[in-house]
Amino acid sequence: MTARRSGGPTMHDVGKLAQVSAMTVSRVLKNDPGVSEATRERVFAAVDRLGYRRNETARSLRLGGSGMIGLVVTNLANPFYSRLALGVQEVATEYGYRMLLSNSAEQADREPDLVDGLVDHRVEGLIVVPAGSRQQHLADAMRHVPVVLAARPPAGLDTDCVLVEDFHGAREATACLLAEGHTRIAFLGNPPALYTGAERLRGFWAAHEEAGVVPDNDLIRQGLVDAGTAERATAELLGRADRPTALFCTNNRISQGAIRALYKAGITVPLAGFDDFDLSDVLGLPLTLVSYDADEIGRQAARLLIDRLGQGDAEPPAPRRVTVPTRVIRHGPHAQDA
Repeated sequence: MTARRSGGPTMHDVGKLAQVSAMTVSRVLKNDPGVSEATRERVFAAVDRLGYRRNETARSLRLGGSGMIGLVVTNLANPFYSRLALGVQEVATEYGYRMLLSNSAEQADREPDLVDGLVDHRVEGLIVVPAGSRQQHLADAMRHVPVVLAARPPAGLDTDCVLVEDFHGAREATACLLAEGHTRIAFLGNPPALYTGAERLRGFWAAHEEAGVVPDNDLIRQGLVDAGTAERATAELLGRADRPTALFCTNNRISQGAIRALYKAGITVPLAGFDDFDLSDVLGLPLTLVSYDADEIGRQAARLLIDRLGQGDAEPPAPRRVTVPTRVIRHGPHAQDA
């Protein structure tokens, strides 16, 4: 067994004396209203008896643990994943954990090695944004540590995940364009094998069906992986004799590539897209953007993971799915918040 680190009493010690988990101790100290008064009194009595000081001992919820959790994202250059990582770090720090970060660069074949490396570094749990739909390596990791998925759901795994309202956000943003009279809306999407790409295309189609409009398959472009591929796809669409009158983009990088193509072509058409981005409100373009709190995705994933770490030998909870809500914001001429 790993030796106890020197210092004062820990949350584990308080929980043992009060006959509750370390997670319950944390909830009491944060004034969680869901904790019973009897439990609260036992925890405070244990705190007084042991002389517990939270700022000295919150460094670990588990006796002998490494105090580290691992995070694997797919593209750290994308502000979305940077914000998600900040959300994870915020909660990890609150509970006394350090975070180890790895980037798969959207390469599914790299992800198993990254996950194995973090497990070898004795992380106590993992948060993963899967790069692909094959997740056997995550099932293998779950034999050693709990795993929570973020932004994309599990495939054949029984584990927690945190998702965005991908379908709802895409449907709502597309509906805004249709309500303005656009019936030739181009779809610029990431690879269809990705959950986000498939769900956002599904929302795009649903909005058309609800409006009684049939989308033009000739205006659908998928498999775009960055701003460069999005710019080229948009330029090709704008060069058509029957070019689209509006664009829908499935993420911020695709939106930025599309905007660059519009600028170079000297054309202004309304654009709807997932993810708000810096300076979107000062471009003077008619933008309809699906906004959400990327930090909250990370925070929620970290809370789910730390909750599982606090279970100890207790029966683990059934897999949970948390959904972060979206809202549509509008910038540019004649736009109002939806």
